[in-house]
Amino acid sequence: MAAPATPCPRSWAGVPIGPPPVTGGPVVWLLAGYPLWWALGMGQFAYWLFAVPMAAELVRRHRTVGLRLPPGFWMWGLFLLWCVLGLAMVPLDVPGTVPGSGGLAGAVLRVVNYLVLTVLMLYVGNLSERELPTRTVVWSLSVLCLATIAGGYLGMLAPQFEFTAPLEYLLPGALAADPYLQTLVHPASAQIMDIFGYESARPKAPWEYTNIWGYMISLLLVWLVVGWVLQGSGVTRWAALAAAAASVVPVVHSLNRALWAGLVLSLVYAALQALRRGRVVLVGACAVACATALLVLAASPLADVVRARADNPHSDDGRAASNAASVAAADLSPVLGWGTTREMAGSSESIAIGPTADCPGCGQHVIGNAGQLWITLIANGWVGTAFLLAFLAWTAWRHRATASPAGQGALLTVLLLFWYMFFYVALMSPLAVTMVAVALLWRGDAGPTPGRDAARASGGLR
Repeated sequence: MAAPATPCPRSWAGVPIGPPPVTGGPVVWLLAGYPLWWALGMGQFAYWLFAVPMAAELVRRHRTVGLRLPPGFWMWGLFLLWCVLGLAMVPLDVPGTVPGSGGLAGAVLRVVNYLVLTVLMLYVGNLSERELPTRTVVWSLSVLCLATIAGGYLGMLAPQFEFTAPLEYLLPGALAADPYLQTLVHPASAQIMDIFGYESARPKAPWEYTNIWGYMISLLLVWLVVGWVLQGSGVTRWAALAAAAASVVPVVHSLNRALWAGLVLSLVYAALQALRRGRVVLVGACAVACATALLVLAASPLADVVRARADNPHSDDGRAASNAASVAAADLSPVLGWGTTREMAGSSESIAIGPTADCPGCGQHVIGNAGQLWITLIANGWVGTAFLLAFLAWTAWRHRATASPAGQGALLTVLLLFWYMFFYVALMSPLAVTMVAVALLWRGDAGPTPGRDAARASGGLR
């Protein structure tokens, strides 16, 4: 006798609002519930927490119906192997860097994070459409998008807002005082930075850094549009459009130029996809709407923020020097890299310029912290970097013809990494969303396998 079908989540205007499927619950709780984990001080560690039940489910499936791997997984597997082998290079000093500046703890943490994201990708990819509907994943990402927009406004309106998270009370004093760990576990609404010659607030809630906020809002807006604009209806669609429009204000105040360009690239991608399907009128209407929005923006106070940011490049010289140092480090160890990041000796102007009591931030920039490409180059060399990028490029190429809204959103999510990797480190949350997108693409073209329901056998993202 056939097993009873698992009931689908209830929906309102095409958006699932009911309880998530039992099997896929960890994904929903992780993504939609992320603001809660951030408030508890867990943040990135929530991925570790939910990886435990995900890994247990993968082990169970491996023993019963078998575990599936995405096409080209061998490239990702080799990248993971390279990360582990690179740990042997951590104790070595890189020429032109501060001796002893490579930390084994940070390198191991990075490897663990990659393994956790591997579990997330395999978990989503191995669940059937009945166990974890694509629309439920899209709903979770859309909810997270709304929380990120709200966090942007919190950072603008209450830039000093912060509080001690419950997890902080449980940490030993030495760990709680560590600056890097403080960034991970101490909730705050904004980063206060000197960009224009005076302190200004750049929103970051519910993320660790304003750059991560920028990367995440760019990815999550894709899913808000896919789930609640393209696939929603009535009040849901208009509310999602209003939320997307409202995100412009914190996006501008984030001062993230790469984010601004990334949003333009996303619009170009959407226009090309629409033109490819002959929707010329729709593209024309959207172009008129965008032009009108730009005129409104130019007449608003936000235009002054954009102009001021353009006149104050701020970190460009330091980023260029750090990126060049990443390439030089990869040239010195092209196969394995150096296992982790290092600190520059001096600054971009002179090796004699370093931190002082009056300028603690001068010199000794961390090599690799300016983008996922650069951190992978110094940590894993040219070979390891090739494995990482080849896996994502192969995934994008394999699914270049995907036609469903969810499939196109997943493809754009993967493609955006090839832009943001020059400016933002993707590990942890942005790469987590990217791995979910990879899993949805892979799951969408899968054929029938043991233990998978008939709805999956037909393929296609829904």
